[in-house]
Amino acid sequence: SSLYVGSFPIYFLLILFVWPRLSPACGAAAPPLGRLRPAPSRGGGMSGGGRLAGRVCLVTGASRGIGKGIALQLSEAGATVYITGRQREPLVRAAAEVSARGGRCVPVVCDSSREEEVAALFERLQQADGGRLDVLVTNAFSGINNAGLRAGRGLIVVISSPGGLRYMFNVPYGVGKAACDRLAADCALELRPYGVACVTLWPGLVRTEAVLKEAEGSGPWVVQLQKMIGNSESPEVSGKCVVGLASDPAIMCHSGKVLLTPDLARRYRFRDVDGRPVYNYVSVRNILVMLMPRLTCLFRLIPECVSIPKWALTLYSSKFSVYPPLQTAPKPGKNI
Repeated sequence: SSLYVGSFPIYFLLILFVWPRLSPACGAAAPPLGRLRPAPSRGGGMSGGGRLAGRVCLVTGASRGIGKGIALQLSEAGATVYITGRQREPLVRAAAEVSARGGRCVPVVCDSSREEEVAALFERLQQADGGRLDVLVTNAFSGINNAGLRAGRGLIVVISSPGGLRYMFNVPYGVGKAACDRLAADCALELRPYGVACVTLWPGLVRTEAVLKEAEGSGPWVVQLQKMIGNSESPEVSGKCVVGLASDPAIMCHSGKVLLTPDLARRYRFRDVDGRPVYNYVSVRNILVMLMPRLTCLFRLIPECVSIPKWALTLYSSKFSVYPPLQTAPKPGKNI
């Protein structure tokens, strides 16, 4: 509760400094939990005439979840999509769904933690598509220099989350996400001379199979999850973000930055696969409603399109401590 009380004046002060950003998500109501399920696959892709026709894309860990959602949208945009996973059967099933969207999908069994398998994957890309790689969505960077750079353009998308700023779930999760953000920023500098953009993508709460299964359990955390999942996004929202970025002629302007799915949904003017606006999880109103639900009626007066600026998120997560001056000298022998 101390976190909530301490954050209360901070968020109200932020309202005075943020700027309104028009968003189609303003005022959208969330459907009940029972209606939220992974979006079914649908055929009728845009092979040959899609926005990414002729592009070669690689999505690691695409057997399920966000990776699969990204692969589905890339295929629907007409791209050739290589997907990887550690288990063949779920990977083949995912490849069938991805191909049904209209693009060409190539499943490759690969464990991204094994360098020799990653090297073999890029060797296969080298032989099959002449070393061309336009879009890479992965957390495994050991082979990015083996393909794609000679094309003079490219996009690398690292899937991360706000867990790199504040504690979330556990230590390995936070360390991993912080490393992803730093890695993407540094790679953006080194790859800029090659015309390759590197960005970090922060989805909101995603309705993956694992999240939906967790929401069917019990316990204090599950109760909170069930409240939050009504405003979650499908895995394909991240896919639509990647398609938009890969089609953006000004992509190099975003290189090295952390990009949020609700911001990209507004920029590229798309909605979730079920037609709902993408939930703005940095909206001042939405955050206040989540922290203090008893005051929801009051917070509804704040337009949802008023969002916390990114500099405020950075300041709130500052790693540097500020120690107040000591009012009295400590007693001898007593630790400070």
